[in-house]
Amino acid sequence: MPLTLEQLNTASAAEALQLLDGVYEHSPWIAEQALAQRPFRSLAHLKHAMAHAVRTASTDAQLGLIRAHPELAGKAMVAQSLTAESTHEQSKAGLTQCTPDEFARIQQLNADYNARFGFPFILAVRGPRGTGLSKQQIIDTFARRLGNHADFERAEALRNIHRIAEIRLNDKLGAEPLLGNDVWDWHEQLAEHSDPGFAEKGQLTVTYLTDAHRACAQRISHWMRECGFDAVEMDAVGNVVGRYHPAAPGARYLMTGSHYDTVRNGGKYDGRLGIFVPMACVRELHRAGRRLPFGIEVVAFAEEEGQRYKATFLGSGALIGHFNPTWLDQKDADGITMRAAMHNAGLCIDDIATLQRDPAHYLGFIEVHIEQGPVLNELDLPLGVVTSINGGVRFIAEMIGTASHAGTTPMDRRRDAAVAVAELALYVEQRAAQDGDSVGTIGQLLVPGGSINVVPGRCLFSLDLRAPTDAQRDALVRDVLEQLGKIAARRGLRYTLEESMRAAAAPSAPAWQHHWERAVDALGVPVFRMPSGAGHDAMKLHAILPQAMLFVRGENSGISHNPLESTTNNDMQLAVDAFSQVLHQLAEEPRP
Repeated sequence: MPLTLEQLNTASAAEALQLLDGVYEHSPWIAEQALAQRPFRSLAHLKHAMAHAVRTASTDAQLGLIRAHPELAGKAMVAQSLTAESTHEQSKAGLTQCTPDEFARIQQLNADYNARFGFPFILAVRGPRGTGLSKQQIIDTFARRLGNHADFERAEALRNIHRIAEIRLNDKLGAEPLLGNDVWDWHEQLAEHSDPGFAEKGQLTVTYLTDAHRACAQRISHWMRECGFDAVEMDAVGNVVGRYHPAAPGARYLMTGSHYDTVRNGGKYDGRLGIFVPMACVRELHRAGRRLPFGIEVVAFAEEEGQRYKATFLGSGALIGHFNPTWLDQKDADGITMRAAMHNAGLCIDDIATLQRDPAHYLGFIEVHIEQGPVLNELDLPLGVVTSINGGVRFIAEMIGTASHAGTTPMDRRRDAAVAVAELALYVEQRAAQDGDSVGTIGQLLVPGGSINVVPGRCLFSLDLRAPTDAQRDALVRDVLEQLGKIAARRGLRYTLEESMRAAAAPSAPAWQHHWERAVDALGVPVFRMPSGAGHDAMKLHAILPQAMLFVRGENSGISHNPLESTTNNDMQLAVDAFSQVLHQLAEEPRP
């Protein structure tokens, strides 16, 4: 019989320690410290208590934990001296059936890794779905992580140990994240569709109204119908809209959703997680034959990334009346206008104006999204409550000096445009850090016609400044531009500056943020509040509806807009559970 939380909570200290034996390899001190937090409110609470014990331990204790683990396909496996848990995991990944070439490759990687870091390579070989990574995935990850910085790799090893422990705890308690598995599988299946030129390379790219994009819309529509949505349609800009009707006609709707387009060679979860989590919740309501006092409208937004045309947030913007007709004449890289692409997709351009939503018909807008950053990952937290979506300003600029001979121009006579921009970049880094949650980036820096032996006379650069409030953003912009002027004047340079984008911050509506906070707390997970540095569809809906977001931890240090973007079935399950909690809260509120 599986272990229960009640057994664990009521057992003596010695018995409880024995019940958790084997969760963390040869390291009973972790369970011993975590058990001090009994009673555990949930399995998620137990997992976090154990991860917290490791996170607050000394570096020596953490290294001891890492070194307690065996090498993958190493000497302990050959000698059959692995723990039962490690034997099961390595066997499930096929490491006990390596070919001679695979075994030799892994042995060489083990040797190189130990020489570089001084501890064994740790990987949760059962993977983000719990069903196991392939040997090639294991070898590729091994080789990639050899290039990490030592401190980062130590943290990555610990994160993988926590995932191993999570799966072992699931096994002990007979806990299977069934809805998380379904959400994970939907992502995998949708990722089968990718644009030409990328699909052949195994890369995921889905841009607005391509064949792959339309195939995604069709598949999402099909799944929505299977989930029990009462009405599913594709609107005039390509959004897929599913509605689950309320218990009584005329009631308002909760709007939710995110985007299904991707960046080029991107990840599987950016945007799409916010579509599939509420879909899973609607499916469970439908299976239970349950209606809520409000309806649920899930919108799979057709475009957010601005990859094919220069029209970001096209899908969510149309719902608030922000569709610019001049966009229709934009051309993609192949010379195809947006108007032609829409006609080819069978969309009715004349109907776009009718998509604008009446706020009186909605309760608000909530969105679930992968974090796209390292914060939750580093804190060993599966969920984060978003306090505000950062406002931002972008500039395209040019620093202008004098190109001159690199050998004959003395250092104190130079008018070096590139060095001036480098100085500005250092100031941006320092100034943004003063606020704690502001960010500043010079992401493009180009010396046109530059030569190895010429002092740069021109430097083209971009400037991206963001902060959680407009006042904080504007103060950052003011200081950076003031410093830009001072640098140019001191160095005898001039510059041009063009503002290319300005977006207002979108603070979460306090009541809706509180809904997410209560939901996360109900799961037994610490409530962590954080701003969103990235833009989201929620910041568009913010113009007409109260909004709030929930972040889900990403694996691989939270990397996003990258094929390594990932999350686990367990974290997806928690997101579904949190969303269901919010629905329950809203259902209990008195309706006017």
